Amino acid sequence: MDGELGAFLRSRREAVSPADVGLSGGSRRRTPGLRRAELATLAQVSVEYLTRLEQGRDTRPSTQVLAALADALRLGAADRDYLHQLAAISHGLELCSEGRPTAARTVRPTVQSVLDRLGPTPSFVVNHLCDILAWNDGFERLVRPLGILDGARPNLLWFTLSDERAREVFPDWDDVVDQQIADLHELRRGDPDTDAFADRLARTVGAPFADRWRRRPLGGARNGVQGWSHPEVGVLRLAFETLQVADLDHQRLVVLLPADAVTAVGLDRLAGRQPGGLRSVSN
Repeated sequence: MDGELGAFLRSRREAVSPADVGLSGGSRRRTPGLRRAELATLAQVSVEYLTRLEQGRDTRPSTQVLAALADALRLGAADRDYLHQLAAISHGLELCSEGRPTAARTVRPTVQSVLDRLGPTPSFVVNHLCDILAWNDGFERLVRPLGILDGARPNLLWFTLSDERAREVFPDWDDVVDQQIADLHELRRGDPDTDAFADRLARTVGAPFADRWRRRPLGGARNGVQGWSHPEVGVLRLAFETLQVADLDHQRLVVLLPADAVTAVGLDRLAGRQPGGLRSVSN
């Protein structure tokens, strides 16, 4: 996590426009977002001190300084919590090795049993790197024609960013990518596997990943509705619910439910069932 506190502060400073904090934007700004001097004035700290924080030369800000910076940057709850986590780590309260995620490649047999018992409801398990570790028949029928499970180690984020079919699968592609990258960053927690994976994505995909990753996104949604375009049954609206698996590697069980009657009929068709087997959920 070396340098992450400063990088996070810089990313949030660059995301705030002068107008957001009541300042004039001017016409000759070369810096995205706020200038350091502007943030320093708003937070009532010196420019020199803010520079040291952002460059990683000072990693021990007081709680008062953190609160002032958070207020000046108009940070939300998720960003404030993450900022304090980074400060605690920088103060030497390192996350113990048991608390760091590990890139597991298997799920417990009981977790697989839960997947199987969900029957035709598409469900799958991912780790913190977005590797798809396990799934049930409903998910297999849904995504096998789309290419998501191609390869020996299917990865949802890698598919979404690097496979040209993904933009057809997800009509709201930008929103889906934002969600997945926010999940990757939020679960990073100093894991070197995550940093290595992010480097591979940046080299392979370029700006669509690197620009988003640089912004240090947080607050990925754990439920909602996504649009999917399927070659056999057309456009589907799938409500997703994300459940945390009780384990140390931050595995998540994702359940996909039909969000409307048309989608319920489409999933029934994929399952070879008469319409009415799956009922849509209100959303």
